Amino acid sequence: MSFCYQSKCYTLLTSLIVLTFGITSCNRVQEKQTQVSVDGAAVGFPISLAVAEEYEKVKPSANVTVASSGTGGGISKFCAGDLDIVGASRTIRAEEIKTCQKKNIEFVELLIALDGIAVITNRQNNFVQCLTIDELKKMWSSKATNKVTSWNQINPKFPNQPLKLYAPASDTGTFDYFTQAITGKAKNSRTDYSPSHNQNTLVQGVAGDPTALGYVGISYYLQNQDKLNLVAVESPKGKCEKPVPVDNVVKNIYTPLSRPLFIYVSKKSLDTKPAVKEFVQFYLENSWKWVDSVGYVALPDDAYVKVQRKLATGETGTKFRKAKPGEPIINFI
Repeated sequence: MSFCYQSKCYTLLTSLIVLTFGITSCNRVQEKQTQVSVDGAAVGFPISLAVAEEYEKVKPSANVTVASSGTGGGISKFCAGDLDIVGASRTIRAEEIKTCQKKNIEFVELLIALDGIAVITNRQNNFVQCLTIDELKKMWSSKATNKVTSWNQINPKFPNQPLKLYAPASDTGTFDYFTQAITGKAKNSRTDYSPSHNQNTLVQGVAGDPTALGYVGISYYLQNQDKLNLVAVESPKGKCEKPVPVDNVVKNIYTPLSRPLFIYVSKKSLDTKPAVKEFVQFYLENSWKWVDSVGYVALPDDAYVKVQRKLATGETGTKFRKAKPGEPIINFI
């Protein structure tokens, strides 16, 4: 009798454990379905963060996480199936597409804003107002490593002062886009420079070194205008242009250093997680309200229409991979 009683108790306890485990598992599945994970580029990160904060105000039950591990790091996680959305400050590469394909991950490429890569110097620099593409190439190409180390090597009119360089790390989208635009080949860069994933660190480096030059996303310059000089870049038309005012970026005047910013969204997440689709729809309908305030450039109105249409149809793949720096973005949406 005693044994039988214990047996019944044990059976009941097991049932309770199974029931509890079932409820917990169900809750975890439901929680995962309501989660939206965003990671990727430091450039563009403030847009996604602003959108997520505003989205959670109108939908308090939303569970959106936004992180910034760089374009390369974010796409690596995305192609491993660990993210719903990845932000990118360059187009996804062919080898990254292949990695996604191996995991059966399809993506929808959505343009969200524009950016101008700002070439910056120390406030004490009074001799550099404009640089040509050739001068920037002489400064930054891989052939310059440990060879081009003074300003007068860039231009004999410049003083014989040390050339100290600061730039984003080699696995960032900003690095890829700048090197492609200036040298004609992505990642073709000298290695003897001070790199950082944190562009605020680059700003601090240039601001603290009288002979320094660097490049950062336009928002980082705008936040630190009192500490930096903004250098003009000679366009293919022979005019010295700056990314400020931002109309120069919208009208493709600041070329070739104006660039598109993206989010890549998992097609599977769009199809199976209503929370992701709702968030992305909110993102495209409202992000323009905060793009300017966080230091980037809103798209032309007709571009937003085309991007929303792409989300509605669920069109996968990339059109921008064939775009060259400086080409009008509207041609590739």
